[in-house]
Amino acid sequence: MFCPFCRHPDSRVIDSRTSDDGLSIRRRRQCPECGRRFSTTETASLNIVKRSGVVEPFSRDKVVTGVRKACQGRPVTDSDLALLAQRVEETIRQTGASQVAANDVGLAILPPLRELDEVAYLRFASVYRAFDSLEDFESAIDQLRSEHRESLRSDASDASDASDDEPEL
Repeated sequence: MFCPFCRHPDSRVIDSRTSDDGLSIRRRRQCPECGRRFSTTETASLNIVKRSGVVEPFSRDKVVTGVRKACQGRPVTDSDLALLAQRVEETIRQTGASQVAANDVGLAILPPLRELDEVAYLRFASVYRAFDSLEDFESAIDQLRSEHRESLRSDASDASDASDDEPEL
């Protein structure tokens, strides 16, 4: 890191702190040559490889913009979308890769979007899973319905298990 004042090629770290979101570190540095202090911000890079081969930095705003179109007319707030984008970024970062295909980002959006709003999920999935026909939509809807039924069964089972644990008086 060059000193921004005298261009000396070295500096000493005086203080380090994580940022509010925990995704970057702010460092206070001092130049051994001129003695002046300056701050730097360090982040782990996460790049997206688009279908065309172009590489660009990950952007939560682009996730929100893409999902917002699928959520048009649905009861989804901006804060819901911001949380979704954060969850997607966390999921992608957990892979440990510094470069991720754009299609993988789209697929990482699907699970949290499904939890948020199923209609928006179907709209978004129709693009990323390349639905070609009504049968593709019907299949996705049938899968959602069967998982709903399974969820209801397991909830009912959990409730009956809890009542079995209660002692008799």
